[in-house]
Amino acid sequence: MHQTLAVPTAGPRSVRASRVPRPRTEPEPGRRAGYWTRLLPALAALALLTRLPSFRHPLWSPDEGYLAVQARQLATGGALYDTVVDRKPPLLPWLYEGAFALFGDTSLGPLRLAAVAAQLLTAALLASLARRRWGDRAGAAAGILHLLVSTGLNPEDAQAATFEVFMLPFTAAAVRCADRAQWARAGLAVAGALLTKQTGGAALLPVLWLLWRTAPRRRAALLRTGAALCGPVLLGALVTGPARFLFWTVTGSAAYASFTGSELHVLARGLANTALLAVACAGIVPPVVRVLRIARTGAADLWLWLASSAGAVLTGFHFFGHYYLQLVPPLVLLAAGALQILPPHRLHRALGASVCACALFLGWGLLAPRPELAHAERLAAAVRARSAPHDRVLVWGIHPETYWLAGRAPATRYLTAGLLTNYSGGRDGPQVGEKYAVAGTWPVFRTELAARPPALIVDDSRGKPYAPDRLPSLRRLLAAHYAPLARRVDGAVLYVRAQPPG
Repeated sequence: MHQTLAVPTAGPRSVRASRVPRPRTEPEPGRRAGYWTRLLPALAALALLTRLPSFRHPLWSPDEGYLAVQARQLATGGALYDTVVDRKPPLLPWLYEGAFALFGDTSLGPLRLAAVAAQLLTAALLASLARRRWGDRAGAAAGILHLLVSTGLNPEDAQAATFEVFMLPFTAAAVRCADRAQWARAGLAVAGALLTKQTGGAALLPVLWLLWRTAPRRRAALLRTGAALCGPVLLGALVTGPARFLFWTVTGSAAYASFTGSELHVLARGLANTALLAVACAGIVPPVVRVLRIARTGAADLWLWLASSAGAVLTGFHFFGHYYLQLVPPLVLLAAGALQILPPHRLHRALGASVCACALFLGWGLLAPRPELAHAERLAAAVRARSAPHDRVLVWGIHPETYWLAGRAPATRYLTAGLLTNYSGGRDGPQVGEKYAVAGTWPVFRTELAARPPALIVDDSRGKPYAPDRLPSLRRLLAAHYAPLARRVDGAVLYVRAQPPG
């Protein structure tokens, strides 16, 4: 049983039956041959085109820098959730580690290509799902629209090879498999999404809805889905240590997920990113809204997918732009379904508007300067000049990419000041400081610095609320053992080990 779009034939806002294509659950027999051999190359070319800006810079976001530094730590014997820590699940750090092992650790080019492949796979899965429900034209529209709309954010969010991009194929695969009653595969896909980012679990809701509505033997289907979902997650926990896995991916982020502190700042970010995505969706939202006015939709699982993805965006109350990528697959599927009810020219109009919006965002990505990256590169050059390749350094800030760009190992497992102050997420209000750190981090941090003092400490706070003069432990360390250099780098202060008296 598959979801369709049903249209009333009477009433002031109805659509004439002659203009309504009959919903199909299988492609037209005459058009089966060659469908994918034509569509996939076109989608591949479009995926590469829409991600061309990603190849322009060595890094796009601190998340990429964090993952790159983690991968180097893992390659030199680090243990995830022990000597290498982050709040994210393990799949992407392992992917970065594997890419570095195969291609070297000085470029993210292979990860950029992997991100192109991830978006291509997502588009193909959405095309397959839409084609099964509404036919060939809907399938092609869904795949193309996904690639066009997914560019519609700040390039730092849309072009980076980070968690959401690699999570999307798993979420699309989960719903596609559930649509085909492949319950074990759907569970595996949800597990992959969860192990990429926690909010990938939002795909479980439409999977369960389809299971409840379509599975003839619900209990058996639920058992298969649950076993396939829990198996990989439990394996990941066993590999990394169950207690550490649970702490770093679930229970250790209470302060980070709080809405208290910087409410106006966070809400402004949320509104700005919502507006950006709305521009990217200018071609597809009107058809969906129009069909809602004139038709009863049977695509309840897609609406549930969109609602659960919106809840995932709200989780943590930070509203970063890359969170919004999770909304794109259900949105484009709803649009593909709606456009089958409307006249053909509406599809052309939607595609044209989406192409124009995509061109706007691609131009932004190709032409706009990256001042924070330029700062990180200048700071990395200063770190290289003041330290030896084997030295460990501490960069006190929120840009871990400095370690990677400088080719220096971090002096601590905590790669940003955020884990030690709760500044992560852009908080600039009262809930920043030692007492808001992830539980147990400061004793470990002090022990690490005492056991292996960094040759160089970089204070990159530049007036932010996590500055050392607001943190007693770091302030005492700098006063007792380090001396500032006269030269500053864009406001960042470099400290070297002070010579002992006498």
